[in-house]
Amino acid sequence: MTEEMRMESDSIGTMEVPKEAYYGVQALRAKQNFPITGQSLHPVFIRNLAKVKKAAAQSNRNALALPADKAEAIIRACDEVIRGCFADEFIVDAIQGGAGTSANMNMNEVLANRANEWMGGRKGDYSRIHPNDHVNMSQSTNDVIPTAGKLTVLELLKPLLAELDGLERELRIKAAEFDGILKMGRTQLQDAVPMRLGQTFHAYATMVKRDYERLKEVRCEMFTVNLGGTAIGTAINVSPAYLSNVVPTLAKITGYPLKQAEDLFDATENLDGFVMVSGALKACAVDLSKMCNDLRLLSSGPRTGFGEINLPARQNGSSIMPGKVNPVIPEVVSQVAFHVIGNDTAITMAAEAGQMELNAFEPVVFYSLFDSIDTLKEAVETLTKNCIHGITANEAHCRSLVDKSVGISTALCPYLGYKESADIAKTALRENKSVREIVLERKLMSETDLEHVLNPEMMTEVHFEQRKAM
Repeated sequence: MTEEMRMESDSIGTMEVPKEAYYGVQALRAKQNFPITGQSLHPVFIRNLAKVKKAAAQSNRNALALPADKAEAIIRACDEVIRGCFADEFIVDAIQGGAGTSANMNMNEVLANRANEWMGGRKGDYSRIHPNDHVNMSQSTNDVIPTAGKLTVLELLKPLLAELDGLERELRIKAAEFDGILKMGRTQLQDAVPMRLGQTFHAYATMVKRDYERLKEVRCEMFTVNLGGTAIGTAINVSPAYLSNVVPTLAKITGYPLKQAEDLFDATENLDGFVMVSGALKACAVDLSKMCNDLRLLSSGPRTGFGEINLPARQNGSSIMPGKVNPVIPEVVSQVAFHVIGNDTAITMAAEAGQMELNAFEPVVFYSLFDSIDTLKEAVETLTKNCIHGITANEAHCRSLVDKSVGISTALCPYLGYKESADIAKTALRENKSVREIVLERKLMSETDLEHVLNPEMMTEVHFEQRKAM
């Protein structure tokens, strides 16, 4: 059965649009022009763009620029979109040319057609409410799109921050659980000095806490918006009443402490705030991947690797090797980290590529930034629940590695000097003896003093001793 169509026109010409569609000719042209990712606008971005449109309609009504009945119809349509209605009507690709104009017009057309229905009209007849004249009144793509982008970042960061907080708590639980377990520290994958396994996990928790705080700090960059600046920051086609009212109105709608940028030109043309958020996400991703590298090494084996910890088995690891179990959760987290780092590169290049009074590459900035936040959130969640929570330690094996290591010879340096201590370490390795045995054979220290100096538990804490004069 042939779909019924309606005719719509824009400055390019006339084309057929599905009769029952809430989108219009401009959204349809964009869909045809940008078959790039196959992904539409992020649903959270759509809802936040509708909030911006709602704030604009309320402010235009209060400024007496938009008749109350038209404003109410637009606001009613906005509320429906905010609730998730008409999701299928947002057809433009997430990556598009035009600095987001296609996304803005897709929203304008959907709201106009729905508002016209509320006023007794029909889709495609814009005589009552027009996408540009009424829905987009006092606005430009160049102020509504970045504002909606910032609101979306604020919303998406909430669950990521919650997951990071949960990961930190789980790591601290493991730090306490493993605090009495001695292990060898390693630098450059070589034996270093003893430490406690709990200290390893405490350091991870501290790192995650720092990432959490860094993201909370850069999140504040999103509270300053350029809404009201319209095309380039001059606030052309905007009344003073609208300009002073629209951001406070949006703040009330969203619950965020939004403020209008002091320099609307700067806020319209520069994207450094998004770069800062992406940079914090990249730092977090790098930290998580480094931790996952450690977890894979510490759990390697089970018989020919480090074997100091056990990661929970989640699935078969091989189609050919029976019984093999791989560290799949740390592996996927590292892959997400690589992806986030790549997104950060795209965001950096897009922000740098802006020219004069506008950056035309906001669509790829938002596509990449939203993707980084979403995937990182999921990665942290699975890392916490499916890996960290179930980690166990091989305490006896950890202790045996400490006892066999020559790294404890470091503690001899204040008493015997570096040269003698190094020779002891080399001799112990060559003769397959312990450091303790070599020191006693050479009668360099009494057994009582040696017991004190080579006590690995003492080496795991900061303490000060009187050095022997050499």
